[in-house]
Amino acid sequence: MDTNARVVAKAICWQAMGLLMMTLLGYVFIGSVAQGSALAVTATALGFISYVLHEKAWARVRWGRRVD
Repeated sequence: MDTNARVVAKAICWQAMGLLMMTLLGYVFIGSVAQGSALAVTATALGFISYVLHEKAWARVRWGRRVD
C-alpha cells in the first residue's frame, strides 16, 4: 500500500502535467492566457482532490490484489 506522501507526490506530478495541457488547451480554445489559466487551475484543483480520494478508496479494495 502506498504511503500518504507517495499518493500526494503522484497526484502533484500528474496534476502538474494536466495543468500544462489544460492551460494550452484553454488558450487554444478561448484565446486568452488568463482565462485559459483560470480554467486550468480550477480543473487541476478538482482533479487533484478527486485523484487523492480515488486512490484512497481503491487502497481499501482487496479485489484484484495478489497475496504473495
